[in-house]
Amino acid sequence: MAWQRPNCIVQAVQSVRTAQLQSLLRSTTIPSWSSLRQQRSGRSYATEAVSAGDNALAVRAAPEIDFSNLVSRPARVIPASPAYFSGSPKFIDHLLKLEHICAKYASLPTVAPSEAPRMAWFKLAQFRDFVGEPVPTKKYKSLIKILQRLNRIEPALLPLEVTQTLKTFLRPGNPYGNKPAPATVDEQGRARGKGKRKTSSAVVHLVEGEGEVMVNGKTLGEAFPRLHDRESATWALRCTSRLDKYNVWATVRGGGVTGQAEAVTLALGRALLVHEPALKPILRKAGVITVDARRVERKKPGHVKARKMPTWVKR
Repeated sequence: MAWQRPNCIVQAVQSVRTAQLQSLLRSTTIPSWSSLRQQRSGRSYATEAVSAGDNALAVRAAPEIDFSNLVSRPARVIPASPAYFSGSPKFIDHLLKLEHICAKYASLPTVAPSEAPRMAWFKLAQFRDFVGEPVPTKKYKSLIKILQRLNRIEPALLPLEVTQTLKTFLRPGNPYGNKPAPATVDEQGRARGKGKRKTSSAVVHLVEGEGEVMVNGKTLGEAFPRLHDRESATWALRCTSRLDKYNVWATVRGGGVTGQAEAVTLALGRALLVHEPALKPILRKAGVITVDARRVERKKPGHVKARKMPTWVKR
């Protein structure tokens, strides 16, 4: 085949290279094994130069490595936080720290949730400002669960590390320490109570008397024509059999007749508690001092009322 028969040019180049290699080998003196052995035996680690026979062969050994001058530098910048590349590194740092503390003191005895000290943790908006990141609600609840678990540790055995960590997530101030002063009877023997229902608000002054009831300067029958509203307004006195023991002066504003009557009910029950605090179980069972927070649902656009839709007509 053609590729197996090189032409004359290739043969000439190969012959020239062969002749040059043979002349180079003839001119080079190859040292014997004995001379190499003498050089190796006479050379040390600290040797600067060694002369071997007539041919001076300079040998320079490598200096010792000073490891004290070596500074280990990473190939790239390593972030301080292990959660640097996550979406919320600061939140994850707090979460990892709490999980580590919780696992560290998991063997300590705990108390029931009802017996644990009451703590005012950060609200979601406050926690987002504290961390500086848009923390989702689900992640925030998982952090609160860990805080509640740490808070359940026996107070007598609570470590200082846990106490300092819990203080970090507390709201500023003490919301549960500022309790309102208990209401008292004034110099004239009157007890004041305030109540709301729907859009109505009522203020009641209760004093010992013969059982007179005045609402906005009117009698009870003039203010509330319906029997149900009259009984509802004075239900706190009826359920405790105090109708003929106290006089009532009520001021009501806003809303309709039913809302005003139920606002007077709540205000009268609170005023009665100032005179006789021992009646609280009876009033609580009667539902007199329980706040009814229900309100009228707003009307929506495109609806007839809050939820009623217009009648669908095909044609």
